[in-house]
Amino acid sequence: MKKVKVKKPSEVDLEKLGVKNWGIWEKEQSKFDWSYNDTETFYVIEGEVEVETEDGQKVEFESGDLVQFPKGTNCVWLVKKPIRKHYKFGDLEIDDL
Repeated sequence: MKKVKVKKPSEVDLEKLGVKNWGIWEKEQSKFDWSYNDTETFYVIEGEVEVETEDGQKVEFESGDLVQFPKGTNCVWLVKKPIRKHYKFGDLEIDDL
């Protein structure tokens, strides 16, 4: 299974991706199961989250991180500090950032 990716993008990278034009999603402190039916890439505006995938990968991310979950990922989200993020579904190449 593909791994979750977490990066620290530059302002130039964010502009190149058009992040400010993506949708916004917010969630209070909570714990919930989530399944990704499509690849999702998002930029964390604020907050702190810990995620564990069904294959045991543990990932933490916070404000300033660019995160990508591959299609087919099943996981549990633990929102430690309320999160606000720009998000986009579909394949997006972030390896070169």
